[in-house]
Parts: sequence; structure tokens; C-alpha cells
Amino acid sequence: MGENQTMVTEFLLPGFLLVPRIQMLLFGLFSLFYVFTLLGNGAILGLISLDSRLHTPMYFFLSHLAVVNINYACNTVPQMLVNLLHPAKPISFAGCMMQTFLCLSFGHSECLLLVAMSYDRYVAICHPLR
Repeated sequence: MGENQTMVTEFLLPGFLLVPRIQMLLFGLFSLFYVFTLLGNGAILGLISLDSRLHTPMYFFLSHLAVVNINYACNTVPQMLVNLLHPAKPISFAGCMMQTFLCLSFGHSECLLLVAMSYDRYVAICHPLR
């Protein structure tokens, strides 16, 4: 009975059938966005850590949001860039599940941080001096 089972070991990500020139354009564009994301969030982290006046709860949450954003970008964008250069590249089942788990975890963490930041602003505005 156990002989007729199939086990998935990898997924094939075919992507879009694009002209190589458009693939290179998209690769350059997304690489640029990736670098700007890393530099922008790195600048936020650097400024918050250097200036002692920015060691307040809102900037604490903002620095953690920048870390989550860096992790989120580092989870998805490099694989997308590889797929733009080499179409139809397989990804292992474990790698796909790990990337999906991390993507969902970072998205959930970002939403929780935004909720905490909004509650912090609500308390600061509606209930000052508490």
C-alpha cells in the first residue's frame, strides 16, 4: 500500500517569459530598489542609535520596524533576483517552506509593530501625562 506515494523534493519557479533585455532591466530596477531599502533602513538604524534624543518609545518601535523591513527584503528579493537572471531555477521544498514561513512571520511582526506604534501615539495624544 505504501508503494504508490509521491514525495515533493523541489519546486520549479518558471517565472514570466520575458525578452532577456526586459529581464535585465527588471533585474537592475529591483536591485536598485533592494539597495535603497537596505540603505534607507540602515540609515534609520544608524541615526537612532547615534542620537540620544531619539531613544524614545516611538523610535524604539521604528528601529525594530526597520530591522523587520531589512529582514523581509533579505528574505524575498535575492531569490527573485536569481530567478530573473536564471529562469526556471528549482527551489527545494524545505527552502520554499522556510521562505514562506519567514515571509509570513516578518509580515505578522510588522503588523504587530504598527499596532504597538499606533497605540503608543494614541496614549500620548489622548491620555497625556500617564
